[in-house]
Amino acid sequence: MASNTFTAAFVRTSDGWSGAEVDLGGAEIVDDLGDAVTEALSLSGDELALLCVEVEDEWFAIARYRGVEEPRVFLSDAHAILSDSLGELFAEFAGVAPDKESNGLGVRPAGDFDLLSDLGVSSEELLELSMEEGLLPADILSVIAERLSFADELDRLR
Repeated sequence: MASNTFTAAFVRTSDGWSGAEVDLGGAEIVDDLGDAVTEALSLSGDELALLCVEVEDEWFAIARYRGVEEPRVFLSDAHAILSDSLGELFAEFAGVAPDKESNGLGVRPAGDFDLLSDLGVSSEELLELSMEEGLLPADILSVIAERLSFADELDRLR
């Protein structure tokens, strides 16, 4: 995994949000991502957890986990698939097939655009943030964290 990658997970509790850094270095399949989140946060059941990944100036992903529900993911740019193995994993998670013919120009968000809608970030807003010219993945995750009230935890882990 690239040294310019930041990965952290956040769980919503009755006291607010709590976060922990997550090591995805050993992740080989999509299920490994959820296992890493469960381990890092010591999840035991139906808690809502979000995995936030940012790869420096390239892309970010948010995965949502809750008990037995099917995990959901948003990937800010499907071109991430070309950058590294973690990008490939998230592209697979988001259901994006590799497009070797693609020129890699332009941002192509993928996955579940509604995964944060019930928490206060609409699909339109998520897409708008992802497509915003000049905003870095870290900036976008900060805006999302602020809206969902875990910005302090995000800043603490960075």
